[in-house]
Amino acid sequence: MVKFKYYTKADILHYTSTREGEVKLGENLNAGLDTSTKYAIIGLPESIGVKLNKGIGGTETLWPNFLQSFCNIQATDLLLGANITVVGHLEIENDVTVEEIDNLVTTLITEILQSGNIPIIIGGGHNNAYGNIKGSSLHFNQPINVINLDPHADFRRLEGRHSGNGFSYAMYEGFLDKYAVVGLHHNYNSQAMLDRMAQNPNIQCSFYEDIFIKEQVTFREAIQNARSFVQNRPIGLEIDLDSIEYSLTSAMTPCGLQSKDVRQFVYAISQLSQVAYLHIAEGASQLDNGKSNLMMGKLVSYLVSDFVRG
Repeated sequence: MVKFKYYTKADILHYTSTREGEVKLGENLNAGLDTSTKYAIIGLPESIGVKLNKGIGGTETLWPNFLQSFCNIQATDLLLGANITVVGHLEIENDVTVEEIDNLVTTLITEILQSGNIPIIIGGGHNNAYGNIKGSSLHFNQPINVINLDPHADFRRLEGRHSGNGFSYAMYEGFLDKYAVVGLHHNYNSQAMLDRMAQNPNIQCSFYEDIFIKEQVTFREAIQNARSFVQNRPIGLEIDLDSIEYSLTSAMTPCGLQSKDVRQFVYAISQLSQVAYLHIAEGASQLDNGKSNLMMGKLVSYLVSDFVRG
């Protein structure tokens, strides 16, 4: 069984450490669905799609770690928090399928967009991109475009839903029109998948090696090329934390982007008026193999605050 827990203000204050003479973000954040705010944050603490894609589980641990960090950001004139609501988080009981999660995420995204908010989706595997895209497409009554910062294209075969084929399913079913991927790694995308993508005029890719090793294009140019490619429709912004060097994820890498690069990327895309949502996926504070990094929540807090400020 899969369901959604809607938050109250008490749920948010539980994560907030108050201090005399200061105002923490959690003190100003709203709770639950709120039509008076601009941004609505939801948590998807699950790793079912990751495990089905032969990845290491643990992505369900990012959400509470993120909340602990985000609620304790200082509230200032640049980020007061009053225009943000924390809606709640996904709850899973017993064994569920990725398709069941897809259905709930789709409903949630549509519901949030209809309330006038921009969804910010935290946690879980990249399987949840499908629900983000479908829910947005249903709301806007048209296919949407997506920019994905990711070393993996997640455009695997239609072989049953998992974290590696959310974008291929979304495009096959008509919810995704144009797909731009920034920062792919040559070592971790199959030739068969790259061939399928190269034959599709609605897919654009840039490779990490072309940007940072061969220096054939700058990172700024790669971002601008992706922006230009997707600007004719509402845009979903997908961030896979696998892209950040030594970030704790289901497929962590010793060779990737620096956190400041990803912050610049998020800020640059957030300024587009067509941005429909932000999804930060695949991160964990503790993996099933025992590795842990409690700084992951703080990292994601930086990315969310950059998006809101943008």
